[in-house]
Formats: sequence, C-alpha cells, structure tokens
Amino acid sequence: MRLSFGWIAVVLVSTSTFAAELTPAERGKQYLTGKSYNPPVWSMNAYRSAWKQWPEKPTKAPDDYDRAFRDHYGLHEPTFPNDHLPMGLRKSSIFLYSGVSIDCMICHSGSIAGKSYIGLGNSSLDIQALFDDLNHAEGRNVRTPFVFSRVRGTNEAGGMGVYLLGYREPDLGLRTSRIELGLHDDLCEDVPAWWHLKKKRTMYYTGGGDARSVRSLMQFMMAPTNTTSSFDKAESDFRDIQAYLLSLEPPKYPFPIDQPVADRGRVVFDANCKSCHGTHGKEWTYPNKSIPLDKIGTDPTRYHGITEEYGRYYNKSWFAQEQKGWFFDEKWARQSPGYQAPPLDGIWATAPYLHNGSVPTLYHLLKSDSRPTMFTRSFLTQSSEYDPEKVGWKIQLVKEINPSLHEFEQRKIYDTRQKGRGNQGHTFGDELSDDERRSLIEYLKTL
Repeated sequence: MRLSFGWIAVVLVSTSTFAAELTPAERGKQYLTGKSYNPPVWSMNAYRSAWKQWPEKPTKAPDDYDRAFRDHYGLHEPTFPNDHLPMGLRKSSIFLYSGVSIDCMICHSGSIAGKSYIGLGNSSLDIQALFDDLNHAEGRNVRTPFVFSRVRGTNEAGGMGVYLLGYREPDLGLRTSRIELGLHDDLCEDVPAWWHLKKKRTMYYTGGGDARSVRSLMQFMMAPTNTTSSFDKAESDFRDIQAYLLSLEPPKYPFPIDQPVADRGRVVFDANCKSCHGTHGKEWTYPNKSIPLDKIGTDPTRYHGITEEYGRYYNKSWFAQEQKGWFFDEKWARQSPGYQAPPLDGIWATAPYLHNGSVPTLYHLLKSDSRPTMFTRSFLTQSSEYDPEKVGWKIQLVKEINPSLHEFEQRKIYDTRQKGRGNQGHTFGDELSDDERRSLIEYLKTL
C-alpha cells in the first residue's frame, strides 16, 4: 500500500548552525523561522499556477500574485525573510528535489489590523482549498484523506493527530495499515494563541495535554518519510522552539481606549471573570480550570471528538514518555471534565471566540441572544475589517445558503446549526447591564 499523506509530514532538515551564545528562545526563533521541518509537498510551479484552480476562473495570473495568493487562501505576509512565500509555506529540499513545504505557522501565524504576528491563530485560513488547489495544480487528482476544514478559519488539527498516530507503533515505527483510533473531522477547531502557553499547565481546548511537553509539538513528524531516529534527533530543536513560544507576548490593542471606562470594566471583570480566567499584569494569576460541560454549555463535539481509545494509545507512545511532567513522570494525555477556560491576554486579537470560532465578537460573546445563526466576513485582516466597538471581525448576516455555491464560497459561511459549530453556552455575560458590558469590553482591550 502506498501511503498518500507525505504532504503533511514533518521531516527534520538541518540547514544552519546557530551561535552557541544565543539563548534557547533566540535559537528557537531561528529554527522556527529559518529552517524547514517539512519535505517539499509541491513544486514552485504548482504555487505559481494555483490561480488556475480558483472558482472565479481567472484568465491570467493576478497582478502582485504573492499578495493575491495570500488573500485567496487566508495566509499572511511573513515577518522574516521567506522567499516571497507567505508564513506557513517555505522553500524546502529533500535529496535532489526542491519545492514548497508547509510548517506550523500555516495555522499559528495570523494578521490583524494589517500586521502579521507569529503565534496569533490564523482565523482566515482555508486550508482545505489550499491543499486541494495545490494538489490539483501539481497534477494529483486526489482529495485529502479526511476533511481538513469545513469552515474557513477553522481546521481539524485533532483529526490530523489521530490520523497520523494510527500509522505508527508506540515506538513510532511505521505500520502498513492504519489503526482506527476514532477519527472525527467535524470538530471545527479555532486556533488558540501561542502566547497563552506560558501561563498554562495543561493545553488544548479540553486541557487534555501537558503544556510543558516538547514532544507534543512534534506530532506532525509522523509521516512515512520519518524514521524513529528522526524524532530523537529533532527533540533538542523543538525544546528551543518551545522556549521561543513561551517568550511570546500578545500584541497591544492598536486603537484608542477609553481608560476611565476600562477602569470601571476592571471592577466588572474582577467580580465576574477572574475566578476562571485569572488576573493580569506583573503579578498575574491563572487558575488553569477546566469547566464541566454542563456548566460551560458550549458545543460538546470537540470534547467528545478526541476519544479515550486515542488517549490510551497516545499514552503508550513515545510522545507520552517524556520526563518531569506536571502530573506524572511522563507527559500523558488526560481526560478533563470539560473545556479549559483560557487566559485572556491579547483577547482583542483572537476573534472569533469560543473553541469553534462560532462567535464573531466580544459583544456577541457577552450577550448570547445577539449571536448570529449564520454569518460571513471578508477574511481580510486590515483595520477596516475590524470592529473596535464590538471587538472582533465585522460580519455580514446570512439568511440562507445557496446549495449551488462553490464549496470554496460555502466554507466562508458559518452556520451555527451544524454539528460542531453550535454557538450556545458561556452565558455568563447575559446578566450584565449594558453599561457593565460596555465597560468590560473596554477593559478587555487593555489585556
């Protein structure tokens, strides 16, 4: 059997030697931004001809093609030299073949108010279209082995981890057939901000992983082109990359703030929010709580979508056998009672909200009866697309979905009636007065 998922592999390609005097975080930044951890997935020609797959059927490549490519797929201008490619794509070579690879910044770099940030979740990305179009541009008339995204700005990262681990023995030796570990591709995951990691003891939306695990960052090295020794060789690089992730700070709110109103909002926050989300400033606190499903009330699909069967197999694997964990000598996956209440640092930049991106602004989050059933947005990230009053993305309401729409256009519409996309729950702001809600939103801009 020929394994067909090499294009999502992470393969260590060592290309540089870094000065010994750099700190681990500085080395990690250079590894993350200057090295390829993927083999080439597509040729440069596929990148240059992807426009031929676009549903509007252009007759020639757009002017300023690199920008048009970024805008079409929801990718962002790099903050570092990257050969004119967007963050998330980069030139790579394996043996005598050179082409374009992917890296973790395809999901974990974003843009807001016209500025790109490493570590901001990419809420604009259509990763399904990106893979489908580049595969077709390369002459591969195949679809992805499962759905990578059903709604633009979300992905099925959990499903990808389950899929890849199914092709590995616990020691990460390759299997010729996949173990069924309960793959679900309807979890509709919003990408959390990397700068939250420094506060967390547990991570992922359910709090099911150890936030200090280095090996968990390496799960997407599980492609057939990687041998078991590749993981051991790569671990020191990822330890430095983790140090860099733990050094990240959120961007500051770029628009005016009404400070007296924000000061009143801090009182509202302390009375209603800090017990779950923690406090901020130099002497910050974070309780690291997972809130039971019956209390938080948000869509349970993501919680149930990563199965106990997968967790047991993961805990037998190389990934879980890392020393000096928070809870045990190993960094095991664990089951929690619900969803983890995240830190709120930089919350102004992380719209849309909830674990599935079903709520477009903080106003909608804090007033549940105002949440739209179906909506869309431009998926551009300039200041003109941002709503500084409601704090989040400007949206357009949708009354119905035309079934004849191209799937690229359908993925732009968020339909909260679909499985995994419910916008219910987190009703803790409903009892606030309009003035309290406004002042709380103003305070959240300062975090």
